[in-house]
Amino acid sequence: MALKALVVDDEQAIVDLVRHHMEKEGIVCLEASEGETALQLARTERPDLLVLDLMLPGIDGLEICRLLRREPATAAMVIIMLTAKAEEVDRVVGLEMGADDYVVKPFSPRELVARVKAVLRRGRDPQTGTVQRIGTIEVDDAKHQVRLAGRVVDLTVKEFDLLSVLMQAKGRVLNREQILEVVWGYANAVDIESRTVDVHVRRLREKLRDESHRIVTVKGVGYRFETEG
Repeated sequence: MALKALVVDDEQAIVDLVRHHMEKEGIVCLEASEGETALQLARTERPDLLVLDLMLPGIDGLEICRLLRREPATAAMVIIMLTAKAEEVDRVVGLEMGADDYVVKPFSPRELVARVKAVLRRGRDPQTGTVQRIGTIEVDDAKHQVRLAGRVVDLTVKEFDLLSVLMQAKGRVLNREQILEVVWGYANAVDIESRTVDVHVRRLREKLRDESHRIVTVKGVGYRFETEG
């Protein structure tokens, strides 16, 4: 079955550009130009991916992201934000709200498609059936599901991938560049992109609750997953 994307921007030229390049990759595209329609389509059509501009008429992109992450039916939807170059604060807030990644305007359509492929790749890879268990955490690759003390934890695609990669490292330290390359598929990432890792780690710790201490910050280097205790 073809992947389905919802492209949301109030500039029709950008929607047309993104749609053209997505459809060349076999991705079916829906579109919206304002917040209310985007939110309705996301809820009813359940696209695999949402390409979301932050500045929209009506409900803005940040609020759409926040609302979709609160609803179980859309909580795991992949969300890539489109942001203006001067909106670094909004990019960080967007990641805090639950966005998986962002692309800065003006952008290369090829870069956007590459990021779409990267952010979807691990969730679409053939499953190994492996279940990783550390403490009360269970990561089930086949079901793409995380359980904490037997209860399912709602994680986004990138949160799941991040936790899985950290656990697979078995206590080894992974720097931010390694994490970006493995989880997001980006090599030679710029500094602001490393913020993506930090925000996702923060969100993941919140969801792991009593097991949050297992994600250890190694100052000046990156992160490791504590397997003992």
